[in-house]
Amino acid sequence: MAENGGRESLVDAAQVERASERIRGHVRVTPVLEVLEVWNDATRPVLLKLELLQVTGTFKARGAYNRLLGARPPDSGVIAASGGNHGIAVAYAGRRLGLPVEIFVPRTSSPVKVARLRALGATVHQIGDAYADALAAMRERQAASGALEVHAYDHPEVVAGQGTMTRELIAQAPQVDTVVIAVGGGGLIAGALACAGGRKRIVAVEPVTSCALNAALRAGAPLDVSVSGVAADSLGARRIGDICFELAKRHDLESVLVDDQQILAAQRWLWSNCRLVAEPGGATALAAL
Repeated sequence: MAENGGRESLVDAAQVERASERIRGHVRVTPVLEVLEVWNDATRPVLLKLELLQVTGTFKARGAYNRLLGARPPDSGVIAASGGNHGIAVAYAGRRLGLPVEIFVPRTSSPVKVARLRALGATVHQIGDAYADALAAMRERQAASGALEVHAYDHPEVVAGQGTMTRELIAQAPQVDTVVIAVGGGGLIAGALACAGGRKRIVAVEPVTSCALNAALRAGAPLDVSVSGVAADSLGARRIGDICFELAKRHDLESVLVDDQQILAAQRWLWSNCRLVAEPGGATALAAL
């Protein structure tokens, strides 16, 4: 671990390994699907890690469980800010572990996701027009309540939990030489770098209209960016996480941008050829191939 501005910033493979042991039995081992149909004239085999079959429908449950199981939440429970998917994962894990949960989301979050949060028993607050607005409101509430914060992407235990997806993928398909990952705040790709950086080629993909990591790498430091586009509700972080940025610099991470039309084309292709229903954020990595 390293210190960055007084906080722990880096995560390593040993922490990912511990996370894998900790969350076993709480999350699913998701399948890997080899794409037999040709996507975008690809000349190499393409494998899809089907985290849409994970509990709550995304990889976010991995980090949420690792954070909660690695802490001692107070009686006031747990609290998080989210665009939607992370909040659903925290609400699900909190309910299974018997913890009260408060979730802050922007008003622009999908009504379907907000309804699911409430169905899982979370107290939901809709604040502002972007994740950053919800995060600021959540931090103010957390300071008053003392609840355990579960950051969506910039906490070591969350990142280590997300890294278990890459660990699992490599165990299932050791021949894989390149892992392509969509980036919002950077938790998933930070976990991949912690797990396999230096051993596998890791490539970051972002929407051109929501590219906090790409902008930070070009500027040499994290900075606020504007976010919009079809994948903004799941990949719309205004600022890349410190953990992700430090790991990206350490491993000289490749960064690729795609536009909304490419994302929507990949989303349609997943349905037409694989019968997979993916939200735009889930199709973004494929759009770069």
